[in-house]
Amino acid sequence: MNETLQQGALDGLRVLDLSRVLAGPWASQLLADLGADVVKVERPVMGDDTRSWGPPWLEDEEGKATGESAYYLCANRNKRSMTIDISTPEGQRLVKQLATRADVLIENFKVGGLSQYGLDYASLKELNPRLVYCSITGFGQTGPYAGRAGYDFLIQGIGGLMSLTGRADGTEGEGPMKVGVALTDVMTGLYATVAILAALTRRERSGEGQHIDLALLDVQIACLANQATNYLVSGVIPRRIGNAHPNIVPYQDFPTADGHMIIAVGNDSQFTSLCAALGRPEWAKDECFATNPQRVKHREALIGKIREVTACRATEEWISVMETAGVPCGPINNLDQVFADPQVLSRKVRLEMTHPLAKHVALAANPIRMSESPVQYRQPPPTLGEHTGEVLQSWLDMSDAEIKELRRTNIV
Repeated sequence: MNETLQQGALDGLRVLDLSRVLAGPWASQLLADLGADVVKVERPVMGDDTRSWGPPWLEDEEGKATGESAYYLCANRNKRSMTIDISTPEGQRLVKQLATRADVLIENFKVGGLSQYGLDYASLKELNPRLVYCSITGFGQTGPYAGRAGYDFLIQGIGGLMSLTGRADGTEGEGPMKVGVALTDVMTGLYATVAILAALTRRERSGEGQHIDLALLDVQIACLANQATNYLVSGVIPRRIGNAHPNIVPYQDFPTADGHMIIAVGNDSQFTSLCAALGRPEWAKDECFATNPQRVKHREALIGKIREVTACRATEEWISVMETAGVPCGPINNLDQVFADPQVLSRKVRLEMTHPLAKHVALAANPIRMSESPVQYRQPPPTLGEHTGEVLQSWLDMSDAEIKELRRTNIV
């Protein structure tokens, strides 16, 4: 691999990460994976809240818990960690100095939370007009909810996602359900990354940074996608329909002789192929089922017929039949099956990195595949304050004596 290929796409970019939990760290990890030098600023002793969000914990070679939670590990690789007490004037001065050397700052304090320390956008813009400053909050910098704390679970409820997720009313297990991962946080992290890169591109033309105001609630509503426009166009409030699709039929889970499988028919041609694979070619010619609008209209009748057939054979047998017929179909895997799947193994989605407290740490790899500047896995999620001295030297040119004094006074 030549020198160009070894460099990340964002090599040379400096990111000061004052965020914690998931949305902000997810964005900064993505920037770090792409080559940016990300410095994670944490509270002394406590660090990022998620460091204590366990079990499970990373275990050392003897099987003992290291104190590093799996939750923290998922969003913090390729970063350097330093501790600073920003409640002190000296700590605030240090962050200001770091901000003058940074291209990007990410924070997720409550609205106005950093202004008391002089670390808000208006204050830091005076010191570094080129700074791209990204604020992530639950509800944004404006509006009647701006001062509220916002967690993913709350936003999934307030933003409508839970009203769309779960079994239909009148069925067993009915009721609203959150998504199994903190999806709103993850999506906000992705939007933050896009916004940061857009702001940096504009800075190349204008020479000026800017403030990015990202709200979990705004992101959640934007990501309702077709469900939001279904409502906005029709005025009809979408209802929970379990694993079914509001606009496409059949597009859901079906029982098999030994479990369940997913059939995802996206057009009429695939439906014809499905009918043949099920041994019911006449369904494709039935005027009630021949086109998708008709299948949506007669959803219950068609789904009932399909379920009767699929329940007669095992999942793997059906998948083989469907794949041969060109019908999108697949199993519902648990995570053990996911990471053992031949496609997942081929794509090297499981990543192992050495770790200072354990022989290795297993992580999910970055899904971005770039031909000329591939993702580099330079270092595992850092231990608390692991790189404090290193960052003070590399970013601020501090001497060993100066760093020693900061440690003596518990500033870092």
